[in-house]
Amino acid sequence: MPITSALVLFAVIWFLTLFIVLPLRLQTQGDVGEIEPGTHAGSPENPQMKKRFMVTTVVALVIWAVVAGTIISGVISVRDIDWFNRMATPEVSRTDG
Repeated sequence: MPITSALVLFAVIWFLTLFIVLPLRLQTQGDVGEIEPGTHAGSPENPQMKKRFMVTTVVALVIWAVVAGTIISGVISVRDIDWFNRMATPEVSRTDG
C-alpha cells in the first residue's frame, strides 16, 4: 500500500471515528441549566475537544492497523467481495514454444 493510500485511509477512518466519539458523554447547556445568551440549548457545556481528538486518534490507529494489515496481507481482496462477478478473472497468455 503506497504511503498516500495509507494516509487517505487513516484520514477517512479518523473522521468517521470522530463523528462517533463527538456525542459520547456530552453534556449540553440545556442539561446543565446554564444557557449562555445567544447560544442554543443543545450547545455543549464543556466540549473537551483535545480529549476527544486524542481518543479519536487512538481508536482510529487501532482500526487503521487492522484494516491496513488486512489489505497488505491479502487475506481479503477485491475479488472476494465481487458478489456480482463483474470482475473477470485475469487471462494468462500462453505462448507455444
